Amino acid sequence: MVISFEEVSFRYRDRGMSPILGLDGLHLELEEGRMIAVLGAPGSGKSTLLQHMNGLIQADEGLIRVLDFRLEPGGSKKVPAGLRQRVGLVFQYPEQQLFEETVEKDLLFGPLNFGRSPAEAAETVRRAASFVGLDEELLAQSPFKLSSGQMRKAAVAAVLAADPDILALDEPTASLDPASREDLLERLHGLTRTQGKTVLLVSHRLEEVAAYADEFVVIKDGRVVFQGTAKELVHRQEVLEQAGLMAPSSVRMAGKLASQLGVQPPEMPPDAAALADWYTGQLEM
Repeated sequence: MVISFEEVSFRYRDRGMSPILGLDGLHLELEEGRMIAVLGAPGSGKSTLLQHMNGLIQADEGLIRVLDFRLEPGGSKKVPAGLRQRVGLVFQYPEQQLFEETVEKDLLFGPLNFGRSPAEAAETVRRAASFVGLDEELLAQSPFKLSSGQMRKAAVAAVLAADPDILALDEPTASLDPASREDLLERLHGLTRTQGKTVLLVSHRLEEVAAYADEFVVIKDGRVVFQGTAKELVHRQEVLEQAGLMAPSSVRMAGKLASQLGVQPPEMPPDAAALADWYTGQLEM
């Protein structure tokens, strides 16, 4: 397993307030070279899970294994050398991640600090910007003068430029238009097929990631309540309801049509075209 959480618990502690549950005895095992969607309602523990993976926060209890690193509980422990080079984390809010004078300097920061030569780093930056669809002319601008969608792309590119083995992305498609969302998700999934990278993608929208992720993990109240395929998840209505999620619109429509026709809905989560073909076939029977 490339990632393993063994009974991991964590609580946020704010001065003068009671501890707030983040993770509660969470157990999870994930294989490498896959795109995994981590789903759940706001406050379920999705972001907390990702932040544990590169040592940004450390567990109170349990053991985390990431690649060949062991992350043991205890807030005073140092982050293992090399972990953050191999596990790239894209924050939910990109303005928390971008800090340099220009977009180009932000994208150069990772590869230069991880030992690339200036020429190698510059080439890596160009590839990362092109990968996310960030216009080269924007590299000279301040990241804080970009649109929200451009800033989101810059944050993803900054992590990609460091060439990590694992990409952990927190709502990476927020602020993007529908076409850009689909394009980025397809490209991220392509990294698992062409480069063997492991991609974890946090979302609260099942419909958006259903066609791209190889595996789905649903979190509620800091615990994993489901792990499996899209086919398995969309037919687990009780899991979706408990986690505050909605099935894709095509699946909901398939259920309504199947009920009207008195037949079983299609097994696989259909897209619009597949749903139309299935419905036409049922009418012809």
